[in-house]
Amino acid sequence: MSDTEKKTEDGPQMLEELRHTSTIDTVHQDEALKVMQNYDGDREWTPQEEKRLTRRIDRKLISLLTITYGLQYYDKAMLSQAALFGLREDLELNVGNRYSFSASIFYLGFIVGSYPAVLMAQRWPIERVAACIVAIWGVCLMCSAACHNWQGFYAQRFFLGFLESGISPMFMLVVGGWYKKREQALRMGIWYSATGYVSAIAPLINYGLGHISGGGLNSWQYMYLVAGIITILWALVILFFMPPDPIRAKGFNSRERYIAVARMRENNSGVRNTHFKAEQVWESLFDIKFWLIFATAFLMMIANGPVSSFIPIIISGFGFNRLNSLLLTLPAGVVIGSIELAAPYLAFRIPNIRTWVVAVCQLGTITASILLWQLPRESKGGLLFGCYILASFGGGYAVLMGLQIANTAGYTKRSVTSSGIFVGYCLGNFVGPLLFKPEDAPVYAPGFIAVLITAIIAALLSVVYRYVCIWDNRKRDRTGTMEGFENAYDDDLTDRKNPQFRYTL
Repeated sequence: MSDTEKKTEDGPQMLEELRHTSTIDTVHQDEALKVMQNYDGDREWTPQEEKRLTRRIDRKLISLLTITYGLQYYDKAMLSQAALFGLREDLELNVGNRYSFSASIFYLGFIVGSYPAVLMAQRWPIERVAACIVAIWGVCLMCSAACHNWQGFYAQRFFLGFLESGISPMFMLVVGGWYKKREQALRMGIWYSATGYVSAIAPLINYGLGHISGGGLNSWQYMYLVAGIITILWALVILFFMPPDPIRAKGFNSRERYIAVARMRENNSGVRNTHFKAEQVWESLFDIKFWLIFATAFLMMIANGPVSSFIPIIISGFGFNRLNSLLLTLPAGVVIGSIELAAPYLAFRIPNIRTWVVAVCQLGTITASILLWQLPRESKGGLLFGCYILASFGGGYAVLMGLQIANTAGYTKRSVTSSGIFVGYCLGNFVGPLLFKPEDAPVYAPGFIAVLITAIIAALLSVVYRYVCIWDNRKRDRTGTMEGFENAYDDDLTDRKNPQFRYTL
């Protein structure tokens, strides 16, 4: 086989015509056309070239996304661990539902902040927006140590959520701009798995900090100060090293940049367009597929209430002291991190099983909620197992994020729906802790019944979403217009307006 025959067909003749385009209308067209217009080299490439480039993108991007998201989850999970070291007593959070609401109000801030953050990321350089947000949330995190009552802590938690809210939607956009549809699920899973693995590392850090006394501060205050300092320093790494998109990223030569942009053509969703388009917002609001994913995210995240805010407290209720309770959360982090990696890997390796993976991951949460609800307190082994697999939904959510990006075209629509799924995530996290009331301890039966019901419905909705996509794909096939990529960068078309677009299952 000749070298020419070995080359891929990802550089079609229609891209050759782009060289002769004198101007690019970036209001209607994608900015990727700028790269294609200015490239004068060979417009075909081999699979080996593309693999080398993909590995290089992974090295530059994925570790940075993973560590950033891990720091965010470290900050969020701090509450439940600090609660074991006097935070509830010092701030009078052990009265009524004050502690539960301190967990929930964080996600009210998330809801308020997610849309402004993602709109800023569309309008201005995304790496600068992300770095600024991370630095300010690090300062806000340190301010937790200055809180002396529950009212001040509520305000701090709200603003911390407001600041952290943009990271997930922005990272979804970054992955959507660098990777093909089939590659996205695995990359989403890698950085999202930090929520699990950080849960295995953070208790070790806080175990050490829990032994600190003196200096006029309690151990839980040292936890927040250390986390805040680390977060601020990491913001500088994001500012100088984060590759935002193939169009503007530093460190790539002209050929690598061309291949990085041109290979994204098969996504049929563009790379970047900085112009906000109100019609794409309205289309999002009337898209049943978006609302199905929104509802699925909301329902599956009800279970994250006990996971992020109550697991150490629940384990302490089994009769362990506070330090051992903290250490016993370590296996949960390893188990869930592994599930959050394995689920997207299956979605990456096996075509069209993403919705099934989401449904199957819910089975772990369903099983755990039954165990934690029904087992007697003496069955510590079974109860700990339930705590360790309760967050199995995390693997499904990682796949769900990739599914949302893969099945949405139009840059404004992708921005809005990425924030939208995150609003569903936040609403679930807001409701979840409120279902676990102090008077229901140590079993928290009403809370786990709610988790059981919502996990079942979330699994069913993921299957409904699958068949809605199948119906839409078949409807498009019947028109005679088959899947193609000629309109990939033209007119910033949405998935509903591009007849060549096909939905991933």
